[in-house]
Amino acid sequence: MAKVASELRNQMDAMANGEPIPVIVRRKEGFFRAQALPNLVEVEQSFQLFPGEALSVNAAEIDALSRQDGVEKIWPDLPVQAWLDTSVPKISAPAVWEIGLRGKGIKVAVVDTGIDSSHPDFAGRILATQSFVGGTAEDDNGHGTHVASIVAGSGAKSNGKYVGVAPEASLFVAKVLRADGGGSMSGVMAGIEWAVLEQKVQIINLSLGGVGSCDGTDALSVMCDEAVTQAGVIVCVAAGNTGPDERTVGSPGCARRVITVGAIDDSGAIARFSSRGPTADGRVKPDIVFPGVNIVAAQATGTRMGQVVVEGYVTANGTSMATPHASGVAALMLQANPNLNAEQLKTQMLAGAIDLGVGPNAQGVGQGDALKAYEQVTGTPTPTPTPDPPPTTPPDTTPSEPQGCLAALFGRG
Repeated sequence: MAKVASELRNQMDAMANGEPIPVIVRRKEGFFRAQALPNLVEVEQSFQLFPGEALSVNAAEIDALSRQDGVEKIWPDLPVQAWLDTSVPKISAPAVWEIGLRGKGIKVAVVDTGIDSSHPDFAGRILATQSFVGGTAEDDNGHGTHVASIVAGSGAKSNGKYVGVAPEASLFVAKVLRADGGGSMSGVMAGIEWAVLEQKVQIINLSLGGVGSCDGTDALSVMCDEAVTQAGVIVCVAAGNTGPDERTVGSPGCARRVITVGAIDDSGAIARFSSRGPTADGRVKPDIVFPGVNIVAAQATGTRMGQVVVEGYVTANGTSMATPHASGVAALMLQANPNLNAEQLKTQMLAGAIDLGVGPNAQGVGQGDALKAYEQVTGTPTPTPTPDPPPTTPPDTTPSEPQGCLAALFGRG
């Protein structure tokens, strides 16, 4: 049974009641489903980015599958969860807006708990939705709406106060997590394929993942890497909220081609909850860090995630909140240079990061910065603005909250 992943073998050893367990099968190239899979198994989901299926089988059926010539690998279909735990100015997004870049025309998929389509901050920019957990794609948890707001919220409901990183980007929403924030690898994979193959998105945000160190060879990580290499899609993934110990980055944060994002607080310190590398096979992760503590963003109607700041907005913490900052910066970079491929964009985003002076398996290359990423894309530094003349009247020194500040606090998942 060499084709059976070790995690699945452990599940099989622990399975004493004969109940089916969910698995994901990868077929060898050139083998059709009818050739590789016995008639006794019922397929629940088929994939196209790699030749494979999701199904539920018992131990005897897994044994039969492992002996099929056309089966390359069998993975467990493991559970995934939403990664929850004065940010936009901190990463210099307003400076890029002043250049004229706000993400207009860039297609971003938020693969999460859905979205509150009635929230004014998304008006006219939700171009497609699909639920992979039954029902509609409306958000009954709150996580997906919060994440989408950090990527691309317009701030309309707050009169321009709580604005996302790329506030004119187009949104495509795949609901793959239930109201309790849980889901399955195969469901997330189905959402990725919908976004890549049917909607032709340019960026995918995955503020979710599984618990436990991984080496990037699990089904979901492989699917994410295929989205990058086959379709050229930029995939931004949360590192996870199981820090501060090392080797805590789970799937799909351990994938090789994605941009894996850790979290920092307002002071630039790595958030305690932010998962650390290395991966199970010794690679540095995360790749980069963005703000993920006390991030204010849109609240889905009727949900209780986070702490209410003002009507329609809540604050939350987590690498879930850091990741959409990266997705928003990627949208600004693509608008600046639509010819960037996924590898080039990742390289340039990382090259523009600010070193925080901590270990690479905590910070990656450092804190992401929209303006420095823009400078990497264009190849020239942005001119230093001419200082304003001194005011003729004393300035108003009343403290105010930074324009565009977003937020997030929902614990460790």
